[in-house]
Amino acid sequence: MTLTEQILARASGRDRVQPGDNVWVNVDTLLTHDVCGPPAYDIFKREFGEDARFWDGDRVVVIPDHYIFTEDVHAHRNVVALRQMAAEQGLKHFYDVGTPRYKGVCHMALAEEGFNRPGEVLFGTDSHTCTSGAFGMFATGVGNTDAAFILGTGKLWVKVPPTLRFVFEGALPEYLTAKDLILHVIGEIGIDGATYAAMEFDGEAVYALPVHERMTLTNMAIEAGGKNGILAPDEAILDYVRARTDVDFTPVYTRPDAAYQRTWTFDAAQIEPLVAKPHRPDNRAAVREVAGTKLQRAYVGSCTGGKLEDFEAAARLLRGHEVRIPTFIVPATRLVGEQLKTTFVGDESLHDVFVNAGCHIGDASCGACLGGPPDTFGRAQDAENVVSTTNRNFPGRMGSQGAAVYLASPLTVAASALTGVLTDPRDYLN
Repeated sequence: MTLTEQILARASGRDRVQPGDNVWVNVDTLLTHDVCGPPAYDIFKREFGEDARFWDGDRVVVIPDHYIFTEDVHAHRNVVALRQMAAEQGLKHFYDVGTPRYKGVCHMALAEEGFNRPGEVLFGTDSHTCTSGAFGMFATGVGNTDAAFILGTGKLWVKVPPTLRFVFEGALPEYLTAKDLILHVIGEIGIDGATYAAMEFDGEAVYALPVHERMTLTNMAIEAGGKNGILAPDEAILDYVRARTDVDFTPVYTRPDAAYQRTWTFDAAQIEPLVAKPHRPDNRAAVREVAGTKLQRAYVGSCTGGKLEDFEAAARLLRGHEVRIPTFIVPATRLVGEQLKTTFVGDESLHDVFVNAGCHIGDASCGACLGGPPDTFGRAQDAENVVSTTNRNFPGRMGSQGAAVYLASPLTVAASALTGVLTDPRDYLN
């Protein structure tokens, strides 16, 4: 069995499952946030009763992160609803905005707080819940109705997906990041190429990536239609998790009998810095093919592009230079925001590198990635071309319907911010 099949077999109490099987899966963790938490709770109370209790409040994690630093009254109402839910259910894993417990983007916070544990099953009311698959677990997004059912029963009816395998051989060149690798995959198979399939990543270049960078691969599995993304855990993953939780977990590893629907093998050295042109994540192009495209805005942030490693990459190019277009730096979590001040490039902290380069630094949150109210930090304006480390570039995704978003690595975003046009990062690295 593949990694995904092994986890679903264990979670359903079976010795073996295969693609197409429908099984009742026991859930280890349910995640929700300010967008979907309130409606999921409403459905739960409607179906299970006004006084009903969650199946296991210790397994429910609530992290407001999407529409929080705004004056929008509707967004505030959602956070108030989360507070009411947490109080009624006695939830201990509620990370309320405006308090010392606030974390930032839920997907990154799950990792930091030790909720991503190899071999477990995680469902979340967010399509990018697949991010957690980087830790060797089955993680996927669900709708509000499914979330409500999980809240009441701790189970979900799941169809076992087939597994597609993507192997990146060889060393990873200094001008590539995980973002380039996943844009390459999505460009190869399209936004529906992995529909309801598990996307499993492997190879020397993949395991050379730091833990947080691997999360970029699994984060964007959904952009190819994937049910989940996953990697087998190695010692780096196990050390990371054990440093953050005392909860026991049982990893699963790749088996020689694993049957994949299809395998793609790539030579990492043959991949160039890439962008996804508007308005689809699979609209792939080498940066050199679109170099010179005029830009009005650059953005480094989100669950896929707001990690410490993304900011370290961007700072490599920005240090000692000034940006030519408005450039927004939005850490995924408060911890990452703190690390910007304690992580140095030469004698400058990352924070100082960005300030001295003329960048705007925002609070830890989803920021402009999901558009949001008009006062959302970094939100795109009409007729702007934006280069961004985010994960989606549909019309209106980062704000205005009239903006055109180019998805790229932090290296490409930084190089482009310095010139005001799309720029191959190799021009600066060389």
